This record gives sequence, structure tokens and C-alpha cells, in this order.
Amino acid sequence: MGITGIGIDMVRIQRMEHWLFKPGLLERYFHPQELEASVSNGKKDAHSLAARFAAKEAFGKALGTGLAGITLKDIIVINHANGKPEIEVINTARTALKNSGANRAHLSLTHEHEYAAAVVVLEVL
Repeated sequence: MGITGIGIDMVRIQRMEHWLFKPGLLERYFHPQELEASVSNGKKDAHSLAARFAAKEAFGKALGTGLAGITLKDIIVINHANGKPEIEVINTARTALKNSGANRAHLSLTHEHEYAAAVVVLEVL
């Protein structure tokens, strides 16, 4: 039992603002559930997407192997009713987590002005 990996990543929110206007790009990296959750006032929120993308990168860093072989849409950032973010892994990401020896991922997200950041801690229970 214990921590098996820690990862951190930061994304410039302006990067996601550009992605909003590139057809098909968001669908390439984000699970439909994430895209639905990122809608604010009828349009996709670049702050939310930047934080979610940072979480995906931080997950790869926490694994210690990066994201090679992982489909980014298989790392899903969800929010509980109280707003707490959590990583749900499916398919390729679930396999990578299992191969790392960890069985739980903790997530913290933040965004401020120009940047969004995420920290992922992997744990074996």
C-alpha cells in the first residue's frame, strides 16, 4: 500500500481556445462525457478543457511511462455533484494503470488567468 507515482502538468488556456475552432480536434482527445461537462452557457469552456487535458498529461507522468499506447479519450475527468474531480480510466488507460501496479488515481485541478494545471497521484490500496 502506498503512492506509486505523482504527475503534474500545466496547459495554457489559450491553446484550448484555438482548439475550439478546429473541427474534430476536441473529439480526438476528449471523451464525449468530458465535452458535455465542459459546456458553460451553451458553449465549450476552454478553462475546463485545459484543466482536463492537463490531467491526462499528468496521469501519463504519474505512470512514469508517459502516454505512449494510451488513447487520451480513455482518460476521463469527471466531476462529482460537489465539484470534486476524479479520473476514470477505461480501455488503454485502465490497462496502463493496472500495469503500473496502482489501482487508484487521485486528481486535483486548478486554473487561474492564463493557465490550468493538474496533479495526479497514483496509489496502491
